[in-house]
Amino acid sequence: MRSQPAIGYVKDTGTAMGRGVYASRPISAGEIVEICPVILVSGDFDELPIEIRHIAFNWHVLANMSGFNAIALGYGSMYNHSNPANLRYEAGWDGQFLRFIAVSQIIKDTELTVNYNALGGYPTSDKDSWFEDNEVEPIQRELPKA
Repeated sequence: MRSQPAIGYVKDTGTAMGRGVYASRPISAGEIVEICPVILVSGDFDELPIEIRHIAFNWHVLANMSGFNAIALGYGSMYNHSNPANLRYEAGWDGQFLRFIAVSQIIKDTELTVNYNALGGYPTSDKDSWFEDNEVEPIQRELPKA
């Protein structure tokens, strides 16, 4: 599988989420936004260090590879959460990469988001408690004054 450059750029969101990834051009529904190689990490998700759990994907669910989690390279582990999100994600057929796909038309300079609660990479979920479930407190910081 050949890699392709991301269709985005990183900037501060101006919120407690900190940095986010934004569309560098309009993106069509169904368009692949990014293909990210992954680093596989063995072990139970709940036993991973908390810093790794914050960026890891459950590879058992996505790639049917029991006992593994994945850390996405590129922007893959930087997309912020939204419910609903404007991207969905899926494992590559060989379990070595993640594909991020637009679920709707995305306007240039819109933040690109995924749904952390949807285990299968879906853009929506009934539950919206990933932060609480994973003991994540969004970073509160002073924003620079304009």
